[in-house]
Amino acid sequence: MTTRMHDDQLDLTEADVAALVAERFPRWRALPVRRVGSHGTVNAMYRLGAELVLRFPLRPDDGAELRAERDHAALLAPHLPLPVPETVEFGAPDDRYPGWWSVCRWLSGESGDRRPIADQVGVATMLGSFVSALRGVDTGGRVVPTSGRGSPLSTVDDDVQCALADSAALADTGRLGAIWADCLAADAYAGAGVWLHADLMPGNLLLRDGALAAVLDLGTVRVGDPAVDLMPAWNAFDAAGRAAYRAVVGVDDATWSRGRGWALAQAIVALPYYVHTNPVMADAARRTLAAILAGS
Repeated sequence: MTTRMHDDQLDLTEADVAALVAERFPRWRALPVRRVGSHGTVNAMYRLGAELVLRFPLRPDDGAELRAERDHAALLAPHLPLPVPETVEFGAPDDRYPGWWSVCRWLSGESGDRRPIADQVGVATMLGSFVSALRGVDTGGRVVPTSGRGSPLSTVDDDVQCALADSAALADTGRLGAIWADCLAADAYAGAGVWLHADLMPGNLLLRDGALAAVLDLGTVRVGDPAVDLMPAWNAFDAAGRAAYRAVVGVDDATWSRGRGWALAQAIVALPYYVHTNPVMADAARRTLAAILAGS
């Protein structure tokens, strides 16, 4: 992929990254650097030797999400049935790269956006167990946010309506708009917030020998409405996998409807944004919307 996804993204060469490593972490200067092919939209990834991976936000920033990933992993990993990324170091901003970057342990496997998931029921069952364990961790009194994923579904209505208008030539926006209205009408979440991954896209599911081996990217983890982590039911699984996933996570009809709404919102916003710059993400959005149109 050569087209830039974001107007303000910063692209680094492997030589740039090697120079940054040599300056910041001289003990690793002899390790080879290799760009990792990825369809992700937030970070560029580079292998560092055999055991480490570097994460550089495409849009350099203050490192808040990278630090959140480290902190969430430390808090939650002991309670989870699958590995999650472990941060071992941070790189500070400098003239070459004006933002924070991280060094993590490499987790081997293949991301779930590389090809269709073969063992739908098995992967859905394991992911459901992961989400259930995550929801069971004590939140320490954290509250449901007032915006973003995990907040009331209505908070993203404006974004969805704009994306529907922008997608008239890309999707069946009439039917999708009607489904969106039904999802908005579901009973609002009135319970205490639970821990959410909040970005369970296929690219964040790591598979090994066909089984779910790890869950990636804890930077968006937060406390909120459990409906958000139902998105894989439509963005990753077929009907059989969807049924297995719902059976394990055990949610009521209103929560399931809000989860469908969150999957719709993510996909319809992504489709017009990435249609020309990230075909893999755009195709994933189309598949998600097709699953939503096919039924609940």
